[in-house]
Amino acid sequence: MAVRPAKSLSDPTALAKFGGLEVVAKLLVEGYMIGQHKSPFKGSSVEFVEHRQYYPGDEIKHIDWRAYGKTGHYYIKEYEEETNLRAYLIVDCSGSMAYRGETISKFDYARQLAAALAYLLLAQRDACGLITFDTKIADRHEPSTNRQSFQQIINLLEARKPGKETQLSEVFPQILPSLKKRSLIFMISDCFDRIEPLVAALKLFRAARHEVVLFQVVAPEEEDFPFKHPTEFRNLERAGHQILADPYRLRKQYLDKYQQFCQELAKQSGNCGVDYLKLRTDEPYEKALGAFLDRRVRNTGR
Repeated sequence: MAVRPAKSLSDPTALAKFGGLEVVAKLLVEGYMIGQHKSPFKGSSVEFVEHRQYYPGDEIKHIDWRAYGKTGHYYIKEYEEETNLRAYLIVDCSGSMAYRGETISKFDYARQLAAALAYLLLAQRDACGLITFDTKIADRHEPSTNRQSFQQIINLLEARKPGKETQLSEVFPQILPSLKKRSLIFMISDCFDRIEPLVAALKLFRAARHEVVLFQVVAPEEEDFPFKHPTEFRNLERAGHQILADPYRLRKQYLDKYQQFCQELAKQSGNCGVDYLKLRTDEPYEKALGAFLDRRVRNTGR
């Protein structure tokens, strides 16, 4: 049997050649978990776990009336499935995500990451859903733990192509009202929008008590601006918008503004309680998977 090179699992562009998203997701997660000392996977038991205090809004059918008879206080019985996560993967499929240089496109990176997170979440018996968008919601799969969910999410991601221009600050308020329960939100986007309205939109999710993890996906060329010869820069979100420019004249101004943007996004995200992580399309997915698993361990006290 052929041995799979370890380097291929850390190279997103090479990894994409192994097959479809289903194969890539399994390779990523199972490869990453090899050598981990503590498994994040939990059983799928639905046995009783613990009581917690009743709060207005809880369903009355879950009240433990025997406990009420003994204590005079209302308590809710929680079960294993109810203590698991409810997560949404929100993936940007706007035109700017189609950009690719020497690596895979930002969109391909984003959907490979989303597929891996879906596989990991569902393996833990967490409910996982998907929302894709450009100028509006494009695809939607409600969070579920059933066996078909992973394949349904994969099918949607593989069928979706980068679309039109978008403003995240206008799309996110469209998404928020449709999230009926408190959830863990993974936002995967290049985050190209004005900082103030984007942060205001993120605050709406936090105000609704959702936990938010923001993965900013960028290409190495956007980070380094390595262009040396007169180059035509094309707007991927607006057809017919392009400009021929001398990169030497633009480089310093571009890098200053770009770095300022990313630093401000990281700072403002932290200020409003959003976990932020920037990912380059030449970086291994382990960085994102590790951040999620560390967060999972902290939140479950394990």
